[in-house]
Amino acid sequence: MPDTAVQSSEASDRDEHGSVTVKVNRKPVVLRSHRVTGLEVKKAAIAQGVQIQEDFLLTLEASPGHPAETIDNDQTITVNDRSEFTANDVDDDS
Repeated sequence: MPDTAVQSSEASDRDEHGSVTVKVNRKPVVLRSHRVTGLEVKKAAIAQGVQIQEDFLLTLEASPGHPAETIDNDQTITVNDRSEFTANDVDDDS
C-alpha cells in the first residue's frame, strides 16, 4: 500500500517521460529528471528562455523545513514540482 502513495505523489510531479517542472527566476522550466545537477538546471533554464548564464549563482529557495541552499554546478539534487530556484550574477551589486 505505501508504494501506491509514492507512485501517486511521483506521478503528480512528472509527465509520462519522468520530467518535472520547476521554477527558475519565477519562470517554469521543464527538467528531464528529478535528479539533476546545478549545471543541468541552469542549462535547461537557458535553453527554455530564462535570461541567466551558466556562471550565475544558483540558489534553491527555502521551503518548509528546508533553508535556502546554494547549489554548485556539480552538485546533484532531487527536485519536485514545488522546487524554486533563483539564479543571479555573482557580480551583481543590486
